Amino acid sequence: MKSMSVFLIASTLAMSACATTTPGTGGDNPPVADSCNADGARSSVGKVATPEVVEQARRDAGAEVARVLKPGQMVTMEYREGRLNIDVDANNVIKNVRCG
Repeated sequence: MKSMSVFLIASTLAMSACATTTPGTGGDNPPVADSCNADGARSSVGKVATPEVVEQARRDAGAEVARVLKPGQMVTMEYREGRLNIDVDANNVIKNVRCG
């Protein structure tokens, strides 16, 4: 009986960890929409992807975050509107910029 109680408690805790909540809509600040415009960062194509160049490209695109993608690198495939993807070659030279 004791092992059954432990199992039930562990199961309940595990399921509660997966629960999601909806953020409140109250407050003075409206939610900020993620956005990205890769055209704003096109000037970075052809440059070496240094931290400074990547940050400038992120700002130019109006993106919340940026990630540098190297050839053959494993990446998550979820679409994220506010993310700038920076594709580089083997020499870390930026070949393309795109949102998502």
